[in-house]
Amino acid sequence: MKRKKTLTIWIIVIAAAAAAAFFIFRNPGGKQELTYETAKVSRADISKFITATGTIEPVTEVEVGTQVSGIIDKIFVDYNSIVKEGQIIAEMDKVTLESELASAQATYDGNKAEYKYQEKTFNRNKELYAKKLISDSEYEQSEYNYEMAKSAFHSSEAALAKAERNLSYATISSPIDGIVIDRAVEEGQTVAAGFETPTLFTLAADLTRMQVVADVDEADIGGVMEGQRASFTVDAYPDDIFEGTVKQIRLGSSSSSSSTTSTSTSESVVTYEVVITADNPELKLKPRLTANISIYTVDRHDVLSVPSKALHFTPEVPLITKDDIVKDCESPVKVWTKSGNTFTAIPIETGISDGINTEVLGGIQEGTEIVSEANLASRNAKSGNNERSPFMPGPHGNNDKNKKK
Repeated sequence: MKRKKTLTIWIIVIAAAAAAAFFIFRNPGGKQELTYETAKVSRADISKFITATGTIEPVTEVEVGTQVSGIIDKIFVDYNSIVKEGQIIAEMDKVTLESELASAQATYDGNKAEYKYQEKTFNRNKELYAKKLISDSEYEQSEYNYEMAKSAFHSSEAALAKAERNLSYATISSPIDGIVIDRAVEEGQTVAAGFETPTLFTLAADLTRMQVVADVDEADIGGVMEGQRASFTVDAYPDDIFEGTVKQIRLGSSSSSSSTTSTSTSESVVTYEVVITADNPELKLKPRLTANISIYTVDRHDVLSVPSKALHFTPEVPLITKDDIVKDCESPVKVWTKSGNTFTAIPIETGISDGINTEVLGGIQEGTEIVSEANLASRNAKSGNNERSPFMPGPHGNNDKNKKK
């Protein structure tokens, strides 16, 4: 019983849909009306571009670290501090380093004295040996002592230079003129310079000149060249469009895997880094902002063009009537003009296209009016002849009239 009821409901639904379609597409007493859209051959800017995402970065960015371990004693700058080249920005505790320097100095002084003494002894024995006044063993022993003292002296000299250099590392200065965009340490913090130099500060040279490092897909990289125009937006200023120029195409590629959980498969996506320069006079662009980039691989300005859809128009039934006259040509690329009921083909030579406009290289003059599109619409022969679906409620007057009957 339930199954029979469900089947009845489906039959009613299908019948209602068929009736609605009948009343929608039925047009008794109506006829087709043709209208044509025209456009003039004019000049326009035609561009083709590829899209990518990237990151805003300073043109010159330096990470300042330390090559010695110790405690940060003083910090003289903070975030956004303006610094000059050579300016002291931090100091480490120098007690241990000064002790190491004093020890190295003492060792150096002792080895230097020993070296001078052994040098004099060797020179004196050398003269005596030449006169056969000392034995071979005495001469060789003095020569050995001299060479050992010389080696120890040079070793302590190098150790002293190293201790002096390490002490100089305790004073951390800025290598460039710029601004502090990151600070990774606090006063009193211990830093350990082991296999890798710890980063204390990150400096940017000039934030009025930025760059965008874009990740361009391998399918698009072939059309990208240095010097091409680029534009980009950032989420922080959605209404602003920033302009730039492709400066560098880095040959090193990177790949990342994208997976789909429904099929449990993964694909490797290969991208190349493209560097785009960007002026930032108002300092709106902040380091590490994400940019949505358009790189114009083809960029033509003020070229003769026609609407691309005009190249696809063909005066054939039902887009023309039986009374229209068609004057065609053998060219595979053409546009059409319309004068009265006569359509005339004009062969043209085309260049690049952005999908909306197509460049015209020759064959037609600027200002020529062409047919860009034909529209075929239905209209009722009698005005006010409105068809209504029986499934829609009727006017209130009719309902009242029916009630009276």
